[in-house]
Formats: sequence, structure tokens, C-alpha cells
Amino acid sequence: MNFNTELIHGGSEDPQTGAVSIPIYRASTFHQHKLSAGPKWEYGRSGNPTRAALESLAAQIEGGTAAFAFASGSAAIHTVFSLFSAGDHIIVGNDVYGGTFRLINQVLKRFGLLFTVVDTRDLTAVTDAIQPNTKAIYLETPTNPLLNISDIKALAQIAKAHGLKTIVDNTFATPYNQQPLALGADIVVHSATKYLGGHSDLIAGLAITNDEQIAKQLAFLQNSIGAVLSPDDSWLLQRGIKTLGVRMRAHEENARTIFTYLKSNAKVAKVYYPGDPDSAGYDIAKKQMTGFGAMISFELNKSLDTQKFVESLKIIDLAESLGGIESLIEVPAVMTHAAIPREIRIQNGIQDELIRLSVGLEDIDDLLDDLKGAFDQI
Repeated sequence: MNFNTELIHGGSEDPQTGAVSIPIYRASTFHQHKLSAGPKWEYGRSGNPTRAALESLAAQIEGGTAAFAFASGSAAIHTVFSLFSAGDHIIVGNDVYGGTFRLINQVLKRFGLLFTVVDTRDLTAVTDAIQPNTKAIYLETPTNPLLNISDIKALAQIAKAHGLKTIVDNTFATPYNQQPLALGADIVVHSATKYLGGHSDLIAGLAITNDEQIAKQLAFLQNSIGAVLSPDDSWLLQRGIKTLGVRMRAHEENARTIFTYLKSNAKVAKVYYPGDPDSAGYDIAKKQMTGFGAMISFELNKSLDTQKFVESLKIIDLAESLGGIESLIEVPAVMTHAAIPREIRIQNGIQDELIRLSVGLEDIDDLLDDLKGAFDQI
């Protein structure tokens, strides 16, 4: 099946009835007819038919063989990092979600995991950071919030040459635009709260792999740690995934128009967008992505009032998160990336004037009028 057909028909149908919409099985435990017979379903944390159907669909659309659904994107990332042990070293991209930065620096380091932060666009820097105890390279591409692009295939080749795992956060691109496993990555993670859910009505995370041994380890960790996705949210996430293709096409059409508008706006100092032909990552993005997504970040001129700008918007919501049908705007320095100390934010290029925009599905004329009105206020 082609990708857009997989979104709708992928995964599994209800084995009991053949229902095209998998029922919500709200069961904490399951009747076992024989003692120690290894039943398929035994306890809701260990497995649930609704969650299993979602996981089957997620694996299929990412080109994996196994997927695991979690109660949040952070839970998925934490579980993936739990593959490693005290003393293991991991190379991590320097431009990552603030929650990932917080998890690494305030939680995982206390348990003895070691990290080196590197700009994963710099293949030499990545290679130089490899140590005898290095086990993995973890990156986002496009990154949050600067939309930087790293070469997944090249990084995976470096990783394989040194016996490392490559872990890619594919939240911004989505499997609609980018397939990291096909490019050589070992694990893909998602905040499925975002584009995969698509409607700002659930919190979820996914981890997908095509490696049998990793799948066995993740299955054990998912059950042992227990941060699993509920049956209700599993059903909602499946429903969201079915419309991912049509939503992404509309998201991207709006984003291209808004990018053009921001690029020519004299009050904007810089625009970050993977589809910008003038950006450093454009050629790599064209090579490994089928579209450029609908996330745009931009910096206002330093003399302008960032707070007044975002508070003057009438249609675009000032809110954290992204990827929903409604347009959302935020200021990373005081919202999604506030957990990162200012000196590190500035060093990584996250200026106080930086604004991140998740372009939604509203009428493009209304979005442009809203932005123009806010610019007029500053």
C-alpha cells in the first residue's frame, strides 16, 4: 500500500468483529482459561488490544517491525534511554526540546548516564565525540526550535561503523515527510501528542524500531516501567493518524505562504524553516524529506517587544505544544525551553526574541491578517 492508504488501512482490524474502527477495550485484566498457558492478553499494563492495534499501525507507517505506545513523548524518550546503563555514554544533539534537556540533566545523569552535547550537523564533531563507552547518538531533525537539519543517513553510517545506535526524534517531520529507519536509524521516537494525534486532545509518545533485539528490550522496559498509553488515548491517536496525510498537506500549504510573508517582513530579523532555499540544511532536507513540515521559527528585531507581539494575536493561540489543527505560537526562552539555562540557550542560538509558530489549518487569509495585526502593534 502507498503511505496515505497505510494511514487508513494499516495496522490490524478488530479480531472479534472485523470493525474498521478498533473498539476501546477498557480492561485492566483478562480471563485466562488455562494456568501458565501464555495468553495473548493478561494484564492491561502488559498489553491491551486497542493499544496493540495502534502500535501495529505506528510500526507500519514508520517502516518498523515493532512500536510501543507511551503515556507521553517524554515517557517514550525516558524508556528508550533506559536501554542504557550507568557509565554508558550518549552523544546528544545540542538543539533539542527543553523537556529532553531537563530529563537528561536533572534525571538521567543522576543515574550515571553520561552525555556529550554536539551539533549533529557537524559530522566531524560527532565522530570526535565518540568514546570507548559511547553507545548511541540521539538527535532531532528538524530540531526544536531552530529547525536545524542533520543528515540521518550519514550519522547512521558513523554510528554503525562504531557499533552505536542511532535514535531520531521524528516529531516535527512525522513519517509523512521523513522515514529515519529507512535511512539507517535504529529507533524513532515521537511526541505523538503533536502531528500524529493532530487535534490537541491527547498526550502520547511512541518508540519504533526495526531491530528485533531492541524490540524485545523495549517491550520489557515498557512493561516494567509501566508508562503505557491508555486504551482511550490509543483509540484517539489511531483516529488522528488516519488523517495525517490530508492534514500535513494543508499544514504545509499554509506554512509555505506564511514563510514567504515572514521572509519579506522588515520587522523579522531571521526566519528558520527547512524549506528555505537559503538555509544551510536545505539540500539535506530535500534529500531525506518529502516535505518541509509546518513549523516555522523567527526572530523579531531586537528593538521590538516579543511579549506584546504574541499577546496581540487574536486567532493564533499563545500556547505550548504544536502540530494541532489550530495554529499555536510560543516563545521558547520562557516556555518550552525555559528549563535550559539562558547562557546555554544563547550559545545554541535560541535568542530571547525567538518565536516558534506551529501553522494550523485555518484559512490562510485569516492567519496572515492576524500576523499583520500583531506586527502593527509593535
